Amino acid sequence: MHHGMLTIYKEAGYTSSDAVARLRGILHMRKIGHTGTLDPDAEGVLPMCLGNATRICELIADKEKEYVAVMRLGVRTDTQDMSGNVLFQMGEEEILPCLCGGSPGAGEEADRSRSTADPDEENGTEEARQDRERMIACAERRIHEQAARFVGEIEQIPPMYSAIKVNGKRLYDLARKGRTVERKPRRVTIHALDIEKIELPFVTMRVRCSRGTYIRTLCEDLGNALGTGAAMESLLRTLVGQFTLEEARTLDEVERIAKTEPPEMLEALIRPVDSFFADLPAAVCREDALRLLKNGNALEKEDLRFLAPEEDSCADRGTGRQALREEGVIRVYDSACVFYGLYKKGKGQRRYTAFKMFLPEKQEKV
Repeated sequence: MHHGMLTIYKEAGYTSSDAVARLRGILHMRKIGHTGTLDPDAEGVLPMCLGNATRICELIADKEKEYVAVMRLGVRTDTQDMSGNVLFQMGEEEILPCLCGGSPGAGEEADRSRSTADPDEENGTEEARQDRERMIACAERRIHEQAARFVGEIEQIPPMYSAIKVNGKRLYDLARKGRTVERKPRRVTIHALDIEKIELPFVTMRVRCSRGTYIRTLCEDLGNALGTGAAMESLLRTLVGQFTLEEARTLDEVERIAKTEPPEMLEALIRPVDSFFADLPAAVCREDALRLLKNGNALEKEDLRFLAPEEDSCADRGTGRQALREEGVIRVYDSACVFYGLYKKGKGQRRYTAFKMFLPEKQEKV
């Protein structure tokens, strides 16, 4: 039985639930949960919680996320990405003049009239090249300007092709039946939106955002603001809280390690549960109060010995990103450094009460 967090690189073609099902088969255990749905076509970081770590799935899901998305301008689809049915599409030659505020086709017509009217064909070609460079600069400036307007707290209307429930029914089930229902806007936060590359009709952007943000919807809304419409071409999730792309392993890699490598190789990929709370103070329960800890009972301040940073092995795994912002919450261990759970002390109180427990005695056995 494994207990902890494993950072999976979800590949395209898998749903998040598919990834959980396959990992259960690889590790031969059922108690596995994922920490936030990724669309089947999306790739990237998908933290998995194993064993008693499933109790922190929601805490991980609440963390800030980062994505690299490629947006395709000049198209709208019913799913807001390129997997759906195309509802509108603009010719690629129309996108640039449209971004610059002209009517579709205006830039090309101007180029043609200039080249035929100018007796010096070489000069006409040079002027056309310069005009195009000015239009590209104008388009890039507008893309950056409009993208900046989406940073901060914004409202999004969830897409019909999403797992949100309305009156007990998943929106994507209704959408597949051709039904559209009213959805209430949701407030989300875009912490940062950086345009990394523009190669029309494609725009690559890096987005840091809160839980519940639909990058597909962000692409469509930004495209509408630009006047061209847009759909998401591809999506890569690079970060979920403290879980990074660099540490992520594909399911194939995990399966190979589980089948062919020593057990410690697999264990090295699994973060202990307490590492998620490494930024919280740590304390060891005294032997005469251990029975209280094992039963999840309250502990007096005298029952605990707080660890200095150099004594706290978990401090080496600190994330720099607070996993929990609850004041007065501490990690509690027994004398053998076995993690039992989180305890919380109210203001002005000396007693710590159980907040979230991970009792070793209650761990499942295979």
